[in-house]
Amino acid sequence: MLNKIKEAYENRDLEALDKLATPTFRNINKNSDFKSVLMLSANNIKHLSKIEELEADAIMINLEDGVSHEEKPYALALAAIFLTRLTECSKKLIVRVNALDEGGYEEITYLNQFMPDAIRIPKVKNSAEVSCVLALLNEEIDLHLSIETADAWHNLSTLGVNQRVTTFYLGILDLFADMKLPQSLINLDNPTMTYMLSHFLITTKAMGIKPVSFVFQEFKDEVTFIKWIELEKSMGYKAKGCLSPNQVKLVNKIFVDKEAELHRAKVIIKLFEMHRDEGITGFVDDEYGFIDEPIYKGALRVLE
Repeated sequence: MLNKIKEAYENRDLEALDKLATPTFRNINKNSDFKSVLMLSANNIKHLSKIEELEADAIMINLEDGVSHEEKPYALALAAIFLTRLTECSKKLIVRVNALDEGGYEEITYLNQFMPDAIRIPKVKNSAEVSCVLALLNEEIDLHLSIETADAWHNLSTLGVNQRVTTFYLGILDLFADMKLPQSLINLDNPTMTYMLSHFLITTKAMGIKPVSFVFQEFKDEVTFIKWIELEKSMGYKAKGCLSPNQVKLVNKIFVDKEAELHRAKVIIKLFEMHRDEGITGFVDDEYGFIDEPIYKGALRVLE
């Protein structure tokens, strides 16, 4: 199957890719307790094929940044194909579509057939746009929003129009650009950054929405990245966007809540052993998502 996907993509045979994207039932992962969100370009088959092996709690299949205009139709088909291949996944699978006025509505309509765990909307501006998306989006799919425009920042407290809107991401680079602020202000000692992180966190938490802190672009500078994570953890953040597997490891290590992890591991072990006694070794839990033997063994290691 993977060879067929590669061949169709390399030949730029969009019709063949579309045939490989067969709408199917997926067990939606409703888990919202994710720490690390790893960005993967939707047109990178090598990375998409390794989703299950990655350590990230959530995978952001990205159709927007880093995917050229010419590549976007192929990226959309590939996103659908890999959703079809992963009908059950312990990682939360989120698709970041393009801006609503740049094909986002059409992409959501198409992706409804393949049931990602969540859709992330970039460059959202107001609650009217959010309501339009919710009217279009399959009601089983969560809606995540990128807060990266001046309008979204101004309207922040009004964007959680209903309980299906579960997560906000701070898109700091685009937000600063839209506000005409220099990106040189994005540093650990700048009080503007401290204020923005605080305001974003408190506003979203007050709405019952999960805040995810910004992606740090200099992924090779792990020293500074660690300082950002430590600052954000001290403020109350529990999740951050990542660009590399090493960033994922650092986020998972520093953002870990040991008491919560122990509780999660104990519950997973109990649930798995109960189901195993009935001959079931793979199932979906409403709170913890898909649980199978590898997840069970991971929980055992936590207790060790």
